[in-house]
Amino acid sequence: MYTKTIDVKKKLPDLKGLLSFVADGTEVVLTEDNTPIARLVPISKRIAGLHSGAIWMSEDFDEPLPDEFWERNA
Repeated sequence: MYTKTIDVKKKLPDLKGLLSFVADGTEVVLTEDNTPIARLVPISKRIAGLHSGAIWMSEDFDEPLPDEFWERNA
């Protein structure tokens, strides 16, 4: 992915122009005096099941917590 940096103090960007860069796959970083203030990136499509098995949930996930949990002193 390519990155285009634009200093908003030097040139006020045109939104349509910025979106055309993003639509072409270019990341746009808006800066102010060389300090990054915003980044526009293309929205990537999600792929279902890409990281299957990376996250799991315990069998008792939705069970109430025991009273001892709530009675502890902080």
